[in-house]
Amino acid sequence: MNPRNSINKILFITLSNVGDVVLTLPVLDSLREKFPAAKITVMVGVRPKEVFEDNPSIDKLIIYDKYAPLREKMKLFFALKKERFNIVIDLRNTLFGALLLARFRTSPFLHIPSYIRHVKERNLYRLQKALNLQNSSFDVVTKSLFISQDNKDYVGRLLEKNNIRAGERIVIIAAAAGGVNRRWEREKFAQVAGELSRDFRVILVGRDSDKGISKYICDHSNGKVFDFTGLTTLLQLAYLIKVSSLVIVCDTGVLQLSSYMDAPILALFGASDENKYGPWSKNNSVVVSREIFCRRCHEAQCRFGTIDCMRLIKAEEVLKKAKEILRGELSIKQQARDNFKRILIVRTDRIGDVLLSTPVIKAVRQNYPQAFIAMMVSPYTKEIVEGNPYLDEVIIYDKDGKHKSWARSIKFARNLSKRKFELAIILHPTNRVHLITYLAGIKRRVGYGRKLGFLLTDRITHTKQLGEKHELEYNLDLLKYLGIEVKTKNLFMPIKKESDEWVDDLFKQEGIRLGDKLLAINPSASCPSKIWPLERFAQAADELVKKYGFKVLLVSGPKDLALAEGVIKNMRSSVISLAGRTSISQLASLLKRCRLFISNDSGPVHISSSVGTPVISIFGRNQKGLSPKRWGPVGLKDKVLHKEVGCIECLAHNCVKGFACLKAISVDDVVSAADEVLKS
Repeated sequence: MNPRNSINKILFITLSNVGDVVLTLPVLDSLREKFPAAKITVMVGVRPKEVFEDNPSIDKLIIYDKYAPLREKMKLFFALKKERFNIVIDLRNTLFGALLLARFRTSPFLHIPSYIRHVKERNLYRLQKALNLQNSSFDVVTKSLFISQDNKDYVGRLLEKNNIRAGERIVIIAAAAGGVNRRWEREKFAQVAGELSRDFRVILVGRDSDKGISKYICDHSNGKVFDFTGLTTLLQLAYLIKVSSLVIVCDTGVLQLSSYMDAPILALFGASDENKYGPWSKNNSVVVSREIFCRRCHEAQCRFGTIDCMRLIKAEEVLKKAKEILRGELSIKQQARDNFKRILIVRTDRIGDVLLSTPVIKAVRQNYPQAFIAMMVSPYTKEIVEGNPYLDEVIIYDKDGKHKSWARSIKFARNLSKRKFELAIILHPTNRVHLITYLAGIKRRVGYGRKLGFLLTDRITHTKQLGEKHELEYNLDLLKYLGIEVKTKNLFMPIKKESDEWVDDLFKQEGIRLGDKLLAINPSASCPSKIWPLERFAQAADELVKKYGFKVLLVSGPKDLALAEGVIKNMRSSVISLAGRTSISQLASLLKRCRLFISNDSGPVHISSSVGTPVISIFGRNQKGLSPKRWGPVGLKDKVLHKEVGCIECLAHNCVKGFACLKAISVDDVVSAADEVLKS
């Protein structure tokens, strides 16, 4: 005879808070389904007793007070011993479970395999071992949470009182959470609630102690939000969850209750681990988190003081995921692709190169909205990506300064390893970058197969030197290799408030008014083979001042002051020289206010494109890999000026023809190009 057929009395000992208790309910469901004739006694803590009260399927409910005197606990033990339970399932690991003899019982010393991570599954594994079952798969339909008709009617009246009719789609938001590292900002909850209220009925829920945060959300959301905080019992809330279309929640008991009710869930996770406590609903659910290096610390307060993994979660990505769930549009493609949670993008060369990499940042964020994404750049280019809304961090690698020695670079790699990146996308191959990402232990390293390319895990054949496509396209080729969808190729440079204020002050000092037409010119470049004759810059600027009434701003790097002076002394018109006076960020703010930018082939060309100011870029050499085809500006109105002069091979700065290619470009060519841009 199978001993399980004679089971008639079961003791089920569960835990002390609501979330943990709900995580044990699948165990109770399984017991009820496997032993329908058995009488079940439930022992539970004081706070979550409501989960089991008035439940007709439970024979006896014992409220266990862990602070009770020892005499009371001993009295309880002997009373339980007299019951002669056939099964004792103690998920609390108490002395009761250890000392009460039963044919089947859980062991406090059971080793649970590490691959079983979620607490719900770990509880079921303990049941499996207690009953000597062969597997831990429990596909049950029984529900141990008893919701009376009175509770259902109460919820119905509450909805009717607020003019929420049957059939209307409800979004529940539970904004409160126990610890600081589990809470999301109330301002962002207000933004999400207001946006969703346009198409759905948004209801705030929580306990009486949560009324303050709910009131703030109602007062600051741009829409009609209903506040049910403190108006429902636990079982009434369970029914409200059951009739909702989505629950947005942090790591709290409401999350576990929603999972048990099989509601669609959008869960926000910070310090706690979604692999252990995340949603387990059968309906569409998703976790939104930000994978900083110290996440899943389980601390109530951040030990670093300044890092808050919940604050890094953006309202925009929560809204996007919420709408995907509500529309049934969770991306199957996204779920099938490698789920990288910490991604490093690497580009340590010059201004234009980094700007032409910015579409990569946005594409990675759009495809991995929950990942922690950082970018590693040189100190000189950090202003290009600081403030980029698609990045979580900018990491500075100073190969010409702080990290110049190999020893310092190796130390940098060791520090990088602590950040636990899972994927490195290396847009420009260098020996140091390949070595650093290898020594940092980044599991997947994707890049071009040259300059220690054997250190990469994924190598794409390097053909950039052939100049068959634009550098922007070479960057995006790495994303295509990874299966990352690219929706837009626009360059992006953030405009900083302090830089705009600097330009405002500059314009006041120089007498530049709001309606003035501004022309910026840049006579500098990184190589003599890129520099158009200075007197022609002066002549072109003078001609455009005469035709269009421009005010002229001259910009250049601090190393090119002599070039700037060469232009100024050849100009008849007045010019405002900002040579060596602007940071990269200030230059972006300045160029954004100009009608036109004329420049040699250099980084500021791409700054101008990124802020939407048309640029005329003057190119000399046409060597494969260095030509306009690879490095020209990418704006819709941008123009490239280049002329062939019969060179078989470009010798760059060693030119023996006196840079004939540059001299072939006339002042009239530049003015004509300006006419086309300004009239279009």
